[in-house]
Amino acid sequence: MGAPKYVLLSYDEGAESTGEHGYEETWALCEDAADLFADPAPPARVTYELLGCAPEGDLRTALARARADGSAPLGLLTLEPLDRTGGGEGEWRLEDVRVVGDRPCARDLSLRDVTVEGRLSDDNLYDYPQRPPLSPGYRVQGADGQPWGGCRDVAQVQEDRPEQLEPPLRLLGCTPRGALRAALDGGEEDLGHVKVVRVDSSARPVQPAAEGELRAWIPSARGPGLVDLTLDPWSERPPLAAREVWDLWGEGRPSEPNRWAGCDAAGRRSWLDTALANHTHGTSDRPPGTTYHLDGSHITDAPGFFCALGEAVNGPAGYFGWGLDALNDCLRGSWGATPPFTLVWHDAAVARACLDVTPHTGRRPPTFEELLAFLAERHVDVRLS
Repeated sequence: MGAPKYVLLSYDEGAESTGEHGYEETWALCEDAADLFADPAPPARVTYELLGCAPEGDLRTALARARADGSAPLGLLTLEPLDRTGGGEGEWRLEDVRVVGDRPCARDLSLRDVTVEGRLSDDNLYDYPQRPPLSPGYRVQGADGQPWGGCRDVAQVQEDRPEQLEPPLRLLGCTPRGALRAALDGGEEDLGHVKVVRVDSSARPVQPAAEGELRAWIPSARGPGLVDLTLDPWSERPPLAAREVWDLWGEGRPSEPNRWAGCDAAGRRSWLDTALANHTHGTSDRPPGTTYHLDGSHITDAPGFFCALGEAVNGPAGYFGWGLDALNDCLRGSWGATPPFTLVWHDAAVARACLDVTPHTGRRPPTFEELLAFLAERHVDVRLS
């Protein structure tokens, strides 16, 4: 058997949810896995009608453009349901919105029924904007609260999307042991629930890969005594970019900086996930006033900044945030560095050129200047070189 890439651990959902430790048993070592990696399907775009709408501002401008061109981009649209007195009751957002048409409102010809399509925001507390009883409708706003008018009601246009069937995950060249070995020898149909973990060449865990139910096995072509197992995952599969990253960690935590530099943006995001999973908690921060050196030669996108920052603070393959919110948490202490401190940003011209403002609908990554301002507000003295 070759060096295993994955280990199968027994899985107990109750123990997992309560944070219990020590319940996992090693059920198998596996040489490889097939059909493990998959990027999630793109978020569904949903169509809505803003009924009885009096458009203003950018919404009115986009509506005029849509009449000429067939559709027009609008960006992030916010609906604020109104209570019976006209006061706001929360917000509901639609991202990456396009205006795709309009028609006269049947109940009031001075108003329009405007059709828009977009992606539901992850920040929404519910899938559909809830209109309170006796409400006069909704206030329509832009991303930063710009007034775009109002509408009396909202209707969703149902769109059927074919269900995407994913293949089962196959674990190849496995050496079963313990309860799994006993289940296979006894001919049991219920093989149990397992967690799949990627391991390095020393069998140390790199990152959880999947959770699910074992449902079948066959003798493996990889050698006598080995089996191939079939698992129906109930967790999301690792993204395609994780394969390259886990291979970079295959000999253990990288000891050289910038091993992430050859990855694309998706790979760098996966690198940050892996660095977080391997961060050593409980170590003391270096004292305030420490100077850290940021290698900026490969910071061509926002994930690259956070990869480089993690290494500046915590060494090769180190972690110090994957986004602004996570960085803000790290700057509160217990992640390796405590402000105030100095950050010498070498080759800053690379990031200045690459992290520029680009027209973007919905969320966008921070720009170079926004990163500098964010760090300055949190007592990080950034010195560009």
